[in-house]
Amino acid sequence: MEEQVLQNRPCGGRYGDIVQAIGNTPLVELKRLSPKSGVRIWAKLESHNPTGSVKDRVARALIEDAEEKGAIGPGQTILEPTSGNTGISLAMICRRKGYPVKVVMPDNVTPERTQLLQMYGAEIVYSEGAKGSNGAVEMALDMAGADASYYMPYQYGNPANPGAHYHGTAPEILEELDEIAAFVAGLGTGGTLMGNGRRLKEERPDVKIVAAEPMQGEPVQGLRSLDDGFIPPIIDLSLLDRKIFVTNRDAIVWTRRLLDEEGIFAGVSSGAIARVAVRIAGDLDEGNVVYVVADDGWKYLSSGIYTKPVDEIANLDSTVWW
Repeated sequence: MEEQVLQNRPCGGRYGDIVQAIGNTPLVELKRLSPKSGVRIWAKLESHNPTGSVKDRVARALIEDAEEKGAIGPGQTILEPTSGNTGISLAMICRRKGYPVKVVMPDNVTPERTQLLQMYGAEIVYSEGAKGSNGAVEMALDMAGADASYYMPYQYGNPANPGAHYHGTAPEILEELDEIAAFVAGLGTGGTLMGNGRRLKEERPDVKIVAAEPMQGEPVQGLRSLDDGFIPPIIDLSLLDRKIFVTNRDAIVWTRRLLDEEGIFAGVSSGAIARVAVRIAGDLDEGNVVYVVADDGWKYLSSGIYTKPVDEIANLDSTVWW
């Protein structure tokens, strides 16, 4: 068997515990999805984090920042609104550190998310599913305002969220690629776009920062339309070079393509982002396009998006699987 020669440092390392193992995720080229021979598309596989999502980076940064500032004490309850991934990451990290966790989450998320949160010991408070993550944010803010014993990291407004990417994800990308034509991420809390965008523009001023944003009313899990009325405070729209709209159908079709053509088992938002990355690649003559695969697909299995006909899933109301 011919030995494979790695063109970079192997992912991984030796760590003292699971929290230290967050980050150092692989960057994988998607040769079958590139529309041109001179353009290379790279996927940053955040699904390789301990709980399977990019939010491990964010949750660690939120808690460590609070500890450094003395904002939380031993045994204090952490309260956070989430659509699932951040809550799961916080639950894992806080269980290791000894903080109880209470999450506010829409009541229409997939059962896998509820099961994972319960597995890590989180208490769940459900918000109205039809209001999506905005409803969870509203309820959590009300709860925090009524009970000062809670500490709410508030990923939507906490600079530690983009800081996790400024100090972590972006340097990892820069370490592997000398040239980056474009960076693509989904428009969710804004942390991935803002943190990576700032660092990449500082180091590679010509890079284009591109956001994948759902069309208003399209239930792309993990992403948000700014037209729905809530713009997370950490988002600086001037940092974006382009916003490209995607639909729920785009997300599902391209999630399936990632699996079928590249063997990447990703969550739904990653399909939407892949669609935008390929479109950006088609506008270039050469260069590297990097995009973030935010999570794996294990939390979405019950939705049927990997096996059922696309039209059947794409036309479902978000309450079925969001």
